[in-house]
Amino acid sequence: MDLVETLPRSSRQSAAPIQMNALTRVDIALFNGFALPTVAAIIEIFQKANSLVAAQRPGRARYDVSLLSAAGGRIASSSSVFVWTDDVQSHRGTNETHLLFIAGGAGVQQACRDERLSTWIRRRHPFSEIVHPIAEGQLLLQAAGLPSRYYPLVSGGNEANGLQPARSLTEAPGAVMTALRIVEEDLGADLAQQVAESIAPQPTPSFCSSVTIGITPQVSEKILASARWLEANVDRPISIDDAAQVAAMSERNFLRRFKSEIGMTPSDYLLRARLKMSCRMLVDSRLPVDKIARRCGIGSGGQLSKLFRKYLATTPTDYRVRNQVAP
Repeated sequence: MDLVETLPRSSRQSAAPIQMNALTRVDIALFNGFALPTVAAIIEIFQKANSLVAAQRPGRARYDVSLLSAAGGRIASSSSVFVWTDDVQSHRGTNETHLLFIAGGAGVQQACRDERLSTWIRRRHPFSEIVHPIAEGQLLLQAAGLPSRYYPLVSGGNEANGLQPARSLTEAPGAVMTALRIVEEDLGADLAQQVAESIAPQPTPSFCSSVTIGITPQVSEKILASARWLEANVDRPISIDDAAQVAAMSERNFLRRFKSEIGMTPSDYLLRARLKMSCRMLVDSRLPVDKIARRCGIGSGGQLSKLFRKYLATTPTDYRVRNQVAP
């Protein structure tokens, strides 16, 4: 069955501006082993938009974000961070606008075999103005026999506000940029720019600070998507070819573009992401160093110690002792 990406039945760009007190439901479908970074960025965008709107006009939130899974309850991301979700079977649609994002991640193959999730996606799909899979989330849509429904990022003077250059209707936008564009149309370019600036981390040379690249016109959406994918998959063996496929580029062109736009090679970026995660786990958990190393895609505690001595001039144990907050 050939699946064709479609646009919303009535384009948001052709519609009248939505009032600030209107409510948009943002449904995010998750599963065990989902990739957290892009999902977290989407949640942060809509929550930040809500807080900025509340500062101007107290009252009901502009966006209502729901995290959903087949059975509900606590589920684990691929980086072993747990989130609480609602049961899709108990989640009912409303007459308000619904947007549907579908997570990607290493657990997608098993999720595709869960008929509860597929059935719910089939039920929500016709009533969702946007249906946006994130990376491997496209496989869930394919398993349900459904097409994507992307936000139409067409030209219209939006380049000037600095969010991202316009693109053609045939090119699938990234989920983070889609969320920002929705905020821009609903609430205005100025507020959307404030949201974009608030979620873009400040540059830092430290391996143990966030390595996510900020949302700027200098980093194309394809390269940004591949960088986020590398961060989301630090816990499993991956190749440069895998990352190139996420960016829909040849390996040679991907390597050239990534280094030019990000400022380092994909391999160096992946190493930074793994060290960042290990720093966080050393501080936030009591797991032994060897187990942390394996969960961060680093072979052993000994290898992690070598990397810490080389790049941070310390050992994992000393780093943990210095940075853990006393109870």
